[in-house]
Amino acid sequence: MYISTDPSALNISLIHTFLSESSPWATGIPLETVQRSIAHSLCFGGYLDGHQIAFARVVTDKATFAYLMDVFVLPAFRGCGYSRQLMEAIQQHPDLQQIRRFILVSSTARGLYEKFGFKPSEKPETFMEINRPGMYRSG
Repeated sequence: MYISTDPSALNISLIHTFLSESSPWATGIPLETVQRSIAHSLCFGGYLDGHQIAFARVVTDKATFAYLMDVFVLPAFRGCGYSRQLMEAIQQHPDLQQIRRFILVSSTARGLYEKFGFKPSEKPETFMEINRPGMYRSG
């Protein structure tokens, strides 16, 4: 798999379709919201034979903080080590080498992320959030 951070190579339609129809975290997300989120993030696309099969984005100040999100490998390509390759590329990116706090939220791939050093918060009582599940669902 070839991994690129070139935003012009991203298949926005594919990313939007996956997030809005297949992800449990962004069901119904509008195309415009996906476009805006990509424009303001460090994005990683994974490609096989010129077709995008994987995606991840990192929201970061490129100095102290990063939030990994929207990570996926298309179902037909899972189990081939592509998510591991994507995580390796993210961890090796030059803009993410001095990050003090790198976070993510995951209910499905904790085992993968643990292999890359992610672990439950040592002080979960210090984290707070505003969470709006189902925000993009109509009706």
